[in-house]
Amino acid sequence: MTSKIIGVGNYIPLEVIDNLFFNENLFFDENGKKLEQNNAIIAEKLKEITGIEERRYASKELVTSDLGLIAAKAAIKSSMINPETLDYIIFAHNFGDVPYGETQSDAVPSLASRVKHQLGIKNNYCVAYDVIFGCPGWIEGVIQANAFIKAGIAKTCLVIGAETLSRVSDIHDRDSMIYADGAGAVVLQEAEGDSGIKSHVSASHTFKEKDYLNFGRSYNLGNSSDTKFIKMTGRKIYEFALLHVPEAMKKCLDESGYKINELSKIIIHQANEKMDEEIVKRFYKLYDTPVPKDIMPMIISKFGNSSVATVPTLLSMILNNELQDHNIKENDIVLFASVGAGMNINALVYKF
Repeated sequence: MTSKIIGVGNYIPLEVIDNLFFNENLFFDENGKKLEQNNAIIAEKLKEITGIEERRYASKELVTSDLGLIAAKAAIKSSMINPETLDYIIFAHNFGDVPYGETQSDAVPSLASRVKHQLGIKNNYCVAYDVIFGCPGWIEGVIQANAFIKAGIAKTCLVIGAETLSRVSDIHDRDSMIYADGAGAVVLQEAEGDSGIKSHVSASHTFKEKDYLNFGRSYNLGNSSDTKFIKMTGRKIYEFALLHVPEAMKKCLDESGYKINELSKIIIHQANEKMDEEIVKRFYKLYDTPVPKDIMPMIISKFGNSSVATVPTLLSMILNNELQDHNIKENDIVLFASVGAGMNINALVYKF
């Protein structure tokens, strides 16, 4: 017995934000010193490193749970299930609902509970809860749903990943240009046969790495507000990811029993294009194998980094034939991987 993806959905916000949007921002470094380069050069360097040309922001009337609800409805429609048959709704996010123009996060009740309510589900034994696991949260939710199904605790689970990072980014921090909003969801159901989740690996590196991503004050030290924003030490995260993510991916693939040449796709968290390319390069190097062409789909150039939403959004786009040059067909072996705040890493191997 394993769990199989029977439905996918996403929500890509309509507001397109290009790099010119940040032209008037005053950027400072972590010490409060104004950056000397003009914003056009800063944006061009960001594009060279991350690949980001555009990102999507949620419209003002929507919050994270709203985005998750839209993606959830699409996944439920795709799966053709009755929502009342859901045993679990697992919602991965990191900052709760942050209304536009406000600074306080609202995560009580859980975003999963809000989605369940909006779906009109009356079944009290459909358990709704949230997962806060950094950017790998959606994959971790899938791993948990799979565990429930394999243990006989559940038969059908909805796993959502949604975030509005635009609401928690510091306009005086150039890293704010990386962040985006979005949502993705899948329905998993118990299944027999050869397809489904084959292996998974999770890790939390906290001894030295706990604060590589954190909540901190604005880089504009002249701002007296106590409001905190998402902050990251980019160089340390980059080095951490290149060292540890390929190892976790290898461990996961080896435990699945499949060979490196059997992989059809690698769906990796859309954090940084150059970083992701180097992770995959180092992963294949562990097998002394060249990286195959088109093994790693990328959507970061147009959609930015929407944290937990990047992986399910990308998966949904591929399965719905919305991504040129990439497809997933029956019997394909796909490796999922993510890294983010914690510092957390996870990976899973899935046979379609």
